[in-house]
Amino acid sequence: MSTEIKFSPEELARYSRHLILPEFNIEGQKKLKQAKVLVVGTGGLGAPLLLYLTAAGVGTIGMVDFDVVDDSNLQRQVLFTREDIGQSKVLAAKKRLEALNPYVRFNTYETALTSENALDIIKDYDVVADGTDNFPTRYLVNDACVLLGKVNVYASIYRFEGQATVFNFTNKAGELGPNYRDLFPTPPPPGVVPSCAEGGVIGVLPGILGSIQASEVIKVISGVGDTLSGRLFLFDAASFETRTLKIKRRKDNPLNGEHPTQTTLIDYQEFCGLNLPDHTAEKKPVKSINVQQLHQLLQEKANIQVVDVRETYEYDIANIQGELMPKSEVTNYIPKISKDKQVVVHCRSGKRSSDVIELLQDQYGFDNLYNLEGGILAWAKEIDHTMPTY
Repeated sequence: MSTEIKFSPEELARYSRHLILPEFNIEGQKKLKQAKVLVVGTGGLGAPLLLYLTAAGVGTIGMVDFDVVDDSNLQRQVLFTREDIGQSKVLAAKKRLEALNPYVRFNTYETALTSENALDIIKDYDVVADGTDNFPTRYLVNDACVLLGKVNVYASIYRFEGQATVFNFTNKAGELGPNYRDLFPTPPPPGVVPSCAEGGVIGVLPGILGSIQASEVIKVISGVGDTLSGRLFLFDAASFETRTLKIKRRKDNPLNGEHPTQTTLIDYQEFCGLNLPDHTAEKKPVKSINVQQLHQLLQEKANIQVVDVRETYEYDIANIQGELMPKSEVTNYIPKISKDKQVVVHCRSGKRSSDVIELLQDQYGFDNLYNLEGGILAWAKEIDHTMPTY
């Protein structure tokens, strides 16, 4: 069928460096033009991935993302500019990518990928590239790909480290490779692995791993070279060390092991332990206060205590002069947390501070704690516009 694919003179000039590769040539380029690739997530990994797939001439590219561009994205998400801040990521991405290559068709899905829509979206694509940053969506993408028989090109990043591989790929000998459930049969407990928003990421790292993803997608489509199927590539940007580990299929894989037990998508929030079980319904609710209310209390010099549960390096970037008690060490500071007056606990966005309050309420009997809604980000947006965000 690839012989039916034709190129204009302008396309032939654009892809000339591909066409003169003996291993790739016109046949490889035809396969790219015929292919349909879905990129889940248009952030750190998705940005370079989309740029290179578009430049390479993949015929149809789908993009799934419900988020909007934020100024903190620009440190690493090279697809966007300051003019895109506040806009839908998929729409801003489409505009930029169409300007890069007018011969590519783009499909946009301005929505979160869920158990309800994943199969319908993914079924129309040949390859899925996972650029997400959370465990529920990674398991969702993997399971949908396995159930539909699609290749899943995976990468993840954190601080200075990244990893990449190819899941659910059938090699030229007809052997099916492992999938995400073979590498990580079960998710880590909630909160054990911080997100990039909490732990940070060096800006160039997603560019490196996203480019590796793009390379693997092109190899999967063209059949040129050996993919990372069955191998997990590990990269440490700080030490510039790399390792490649072997991955094997597990007999107890619930999707395609010896005795499969899962034939459809599940509730991935619950699977990853992010939905509270019934017995937690008796927990005390987390009270909250917004930045306008806290600002007024501070102006009135009210008798309150402000506790900042971020890390020291975050505090050094921006703070509202709260008492620094990092989440990872907060139990060491319990004697310093007042039980006699209103205590406002905050972090960058409100998630870590909420977790800290739950801990202190449930295990240490505090009932005077208030979570600052939106954290430092909300303070910078609504109170102090000169405050740097990150």
